[in-house]
Amino acid sequence: MKKRAAALSGAVAVLAGMVTSVPADANARSAAAPVAKLAWKKCATTDYPTLQCASLKVPLDHDNPRGRNITIALSRVPHTAKKYQGPLLVNPGGPGGSGITLAGFVASTLPKKVAAQYDVIGFDPRGVGASKPALDCKSDYFSTVRPNSLPTTAKTEQANLNRARSFAKACATKYADVLPYIDTISAVKDMDAIREALGARQINYFGYSYGTYLGAVYGKLFPNRVRRAVLDSVVDATGVWYEDNLRQDYAFNDRHRALMAWIAKHDKTYKLGTDPEKIEAKWYAMRSALAKKPADGKVGPSELEDTFMPGGYYNGYWPFLADAFAAYVNKKDDDPLVEAYENFGAVDGEGDNGYSVYAAVQCRDAHWPRDWGTWRDDNWEVYEKAPFMTWNNAWYNAPCAFWPTESRTAVDISNTALPPVLIFQATDDAATPYEGGAITHHLLRGSSLVVEEGGGNHGITLSGNTCLDKHLAAYLSDGTVPRGGGEADAVCAKLPDPKPLSDKDAPTSARGSTLHGLLGFRG
Repeated sequence: MKKRAAALSGAVAVLAGMVTSVPADANARSAAAPVAKLAWKKCATTDYPTLQCASLKVPLDHDNPRGRNITIALSRVPHTAKKYQGPLLVNPGGPGGSGITLAGFVASTLPKKVAAQYDVIGFDPRGVGASKPALDCKSDYFSTVRPNSLPTTAKTEQANLNRARSFAKACATKYADVLPYIDTISAVKDMDAIREALGARQINYFGYSYGTYLGAVYGKLFPNRVRRAVLDSVVDATGVWYEDNLRQDYAFNDRHRALMAWIAKHDKTYKLGTDPEKIEAKWYAMRSALAKKPADGKVGPSELEDTFMPGGYYNGYWPFLADAFAAYVNKKDDDPLVEAYENFGAVDGEGDNGYSVYAAVQCRDAHWPRDWGTWRDDNWEVYEKAPFMTWNNAWYNAPCAFWPTESRTAVDISNTALPPVLIFQATDDAATPYEGGAITHHLLRGSSLVVEEGGGNHGITLSGNTCLDKHLAAYLSDGTVPRGGGEADAVCAKLPDPKPLSDKDAPTSARGSTLHGLLGFRG
């Protein structure tokens, strides 16, 4: 932890030069904005039988409250206890993740006594899922087989660039009037409209991944309207979004190597050897082979990276990925690899929507280089040390180099006006590296940082770690936060690594924990 803390000084210094895009009158809602009443209806599922749904109309442009409206989809699990602590808004991240089902998960996974005291409120942010309009810029954007992500030739680089340009152009063609308002600040103002529609003076908030940035920006715009806030797996707000994505590449490379080391420990099962470096070399040899002959015409090198990337989010996927890897190398059988791709890497209609919103928010939120030469130089530099997903990640974000809207200036989330915020961070998280939690702890005065030492999963509360969940429950019960003397206020041990699959385990179609199925990958 100490070696990671060194990153704090430089990152915090960056804030001194940041210009916030938060309007001076952000706390004052327009007197012209109408107050809506919510009509809740049953939308129960087998897993969440008390779930209710509603919708809320909000201005597309909050600076023009009587102009065009859009619709935000909401969900609720109502409180049942006499002691009522208000609404608890939840968000799974992304940007582009749907929060409708997350409300049911949070309400059913928190201790019953705690959950009963809150109306747990899920929502699909503007552009997402059941909210209208729901963005889908280019439905076939992730159709296989894509160009090799590694641009070792001018032809390959140009193919990837053309693909990125085509996505940005498709978004501009379909949503020119909407894209200027798909961003974090607009989503935060939607959250305050939700608060108002609920009739609440303040909200409680629980966000994962990108949802931590959404919550921090809400706290910046509306500090007096935050009662409690939980941030799990925290975005580094000093690097949104170009720098954050480069930093991810190093962390994902480390997690990929952790998978290789885990496979080495279980050589009796996978028979890929006991040397992690040699196993990693076999993985890259598999990648090279797939570049020449994609598995079943579906899984080339880019799709292989897509398949293994979720292993950086959640190590519960490791046994499935290791099985597919071993079958390809040892048995020349690519069927398990294709199945793993279909279950972990392939993008469906929901994914098309999520990616469209992801791009729209990230490209609008903050400045991106418009000179491709900058991207090329930066990503080759990172690739030399972290080859696993550097270029895959670069192309995922490349539409921002050609985005049709101007970018906002990133928000300085530093805050001295909030009540104590509870932060959870794993030391080896790849999607939101540890520094994000430590920096945010520094920027939010009075916050409390709970660290999962040695943990590498993304989204760590309500996932089986009783030490973490004890702190979460205490905070939501009565506002108690741990207060330690060091960088972290409390430290919890990580959960044990998974074991290889047995014949009795679920097939490779299993998608891991319920939570990690709900969290949006990439953020």
